[in-house]
Amino acid sequence: MKILGLTGPSGAGKGTVAAIFQTFGIPSIDTDAVYHQLLDEGGAITKELTDFFGQELLDEHGRIDRKKLRATVFGKENTPALLHTLNKITHKYVMARTNERIDALAQSGVAAVLIDAPLLFEAGVDKACDAVIGVLSDRAVRLSRITARDGITEEAAQMRLDAQKNDDFYRSACQYIIENNGDRTALESQIRCLLKKLNLEV
Repeated sequence: MKILGLTGPSGAGKGTVAAIFQTFGIPSIDTDAVYHQLLDEGGAITKELTDFFGQELLDEHGRIDRKKLRATVFGKENTPALLHTLNKITHKYVMARTNERIDALAQSGVAAVLIDAPLLFEAGVDKACDAVIGVLSDRAVRLSRITARDGITEEAAQMRLDAQKNDDFYRSACQYIIENNGDRTALESQIRCLLKKLNLEV
């Protein structure tokens, strides 16, 4: 089974790309969804986060409030350092759960699995991948998607993008690049061509 990494900046449309791969018979594991599930479950990840960032992150049910966590990390003078700590804490839990799902999919006999991971390189996931695919789109398009999806201001969306790696990083670090500026037909065509290159023709 081939393991394909999917990454890119916030708002690039990785979820749309992953959904198209799914229609071609290649399932995906969304590490953001895994992360959210782990936070909802609580346990060790919640204890480690509150030990560092404070008990005020918890909601009335004792779960991490993701909005409070984002506000604690982003838009600060030391955001890079805080983000590094957040990632260091959460990555090990997310990857342990992700690896469980990869093993289950391998046993099911699928030809490939897509790991949708915004922080793919930071978590070292790229080392386990047969190929890494970067999804990019124009910054204005990404801002529009983020504000609509997450209900945040454009200023907050700008800060989020500024805290992430730029397009040049993805173009140099990824083996393949998919451009996603909203044309679904063009997107599907790019993915079909990519699957041929990877000998995963559909």
